[in-house]
Amino acid sequence: MDLPLSTETMGDRTIVRVGGEIDVYTAPKLREQLVELVNDGSFHLVVDMEGVDFLDSTGLGVLVGGLKRVRAHEGSLRLVCNQERILKIFRITGLTKVFPIHTSVEEAVAATD
Repeated sequence: MDLPLSTETMGDRTIVRVGGEIDVYTAPKLREQLVELVNDGSFHLVVDMEGVDFLDSTGLGVLVGGLKRVRAHEGSLRLVCNQERILKIFRITGLTKVFPIHTSVEEAVAATD
């Protein structure tokens, strides 16, 4: 299984676009990308999950780990997701209280909190 990933910079934010399934097999690739970005000095991340079809607990763990990593540098990690089946996972786990979740990359980039 492959996990399509791409990154781009918008202002002081780094956008990580993710597609496909984030599961026990593909989550390590996302983890490596997030670690690499933070190690390179990108502390304000936006993870665009609009192309994600499936997310399991391993994927959630990677996102939480990424959040902890950027917060250690006074950074932020925002999510872009408008798919009900993925949003439901965040609601059920209570992670909507942990992650700022936006409906578009533009909204996430413009947000200040």
